[in-house]
Amino acid sequence: MKIVLAYSGGLDTSVLVNWLKNHFDAEIITFAADIGQEEELDGLAEKAKRTGATAHYTVNLTDEFVADFIYPMMRANAVYEGQYYLGTSIARPLIAKAQIAVARAEEADALAHGATGKGNDQVRFELTYAALAPDLKVISPWRMDVFRKAFPGRREMIEYCRREGVPVEASAKKPYSMDRNLLHISYEAGILEDPWFDPTTRENRGMFKLTADPSEAPDDAEYVELEFERGDCVAVDGKRLGPADALTILNRLAGKHGIGRVDLVENRFVGMKSRGVYETPGGTILLHARKQVESITLDRDLEHLRDSLIPKYAELVYNGFWYAPEREALQAFFDKSQESVSGTVRLKLYKGNVITVGRKSPVSLYDENIASMEGVASDYNPDDATGFIRLQGLRLRARRRHQSLPVVELDTKLTRE
Repeated sequence: MKIVLAYSGGLDTSVLVNWLKNHFDAEIITFAADIGQEEELDGLAEKAKRTGATAHYTVNLTDEFVADFIYPMMRANAVYEGQYYLGTSIARPLIAKAQIAVARAEEADALAHGATGKGNDQVRFELTYAALAPDLKVISPWRMDVFRKAFPGRREMIEYCRREGVPVEASAKKPYSMDRNLLHISYEAGILEDPWFDPTTRENRGMFKLTADPSEAPDDAEYVELEFERGDCVAVDGKRLGPADALTILNRLAGKHGIGRVDLVENRFVGMKSRGVYETPGGTILLHARKQVESITLDRDLEHLRDSLIPKYAELVYNGFWYAPEREALQAFFDKSQESVSGTVRLKLYKGNVITVGRKSPVSLYDENIASMEGVASDYNPDDATGFIRLQGLRLRARRRHQSLPVVELDTKLTRE
């Protein structure tokens, strides 16, 4: 039997290599997707082979990740439950797709992952497997009694790695999990499971890797200009950049100014609430800037219709339905809505804040003559508002006349002066 394991070199997957090999008497091929983890990928092949893998693949997917996954998601302005920028969620379908490609190249029998039995990632990985490779066997150790009995908690896994000489960043003193890619870093579990725990105190703030503490960010604001074409950022400060390069630069810029930290409790697809801490520096700037370009280029009713569909789209991404027909259909709508979203935004970055200080577009719908309060001649005639308002109020007048609703009452006593 040959198994391809999605491998990060972290605590869980470090344990899994030997366990899968012994339990299934199988050949283990490890696979890591390079989606912007930087130094976390160093030495993965050696570590994997030292713990029992026959071979290892590290596949560079950074360009595809941003161009074909992050940017399309941003064209939908997708934010889950109003707070989470979906950094982990959007990475899983690409990782699973590449894992399948490795399995095909190796003529493997099965796919395995280290996602826990309580988390969302098990769903995201396996829905992608179902959509792209339903013939391959799927192994999820965290849903197997024999594995959970051997490793009832992170402490036992840490001790196992220490005993076997497998280096991992997690420790009994600092037991939280971390997942990094080019869009964000997520932190969860361990000490963060207490929703009252404060990770920003001086003794705890070392957890953060991408962003400065806003209180220690530069005292001088910094300005940046982003240019968009059809909803995608194509230039930063006048320099044209590919998607991955643009996000990389914005990550560093936003991180320096303490932008992009979010601490939230979210509703997992599997039914529970979960506390997570996220750093999404460049993504925070991108989404903020996109909305400013949309504000002057997007038709009102199109924008409002689009906004009504964002929660559903974000939910589909969060739950793992990237390769589902409804997500693909919604994507076509969102992409169509972005055809006119081209322009430039000027932002001021200061101590955790992104402040808009200018926006312009060659296809702007903003007409200064129409908007002006100075009596400038334009296509707008104030006299037209009389009939417009009267028609809008027709049903309200009828309701008041025939049903005596709403009732006019005040909680405050009137005093005539």
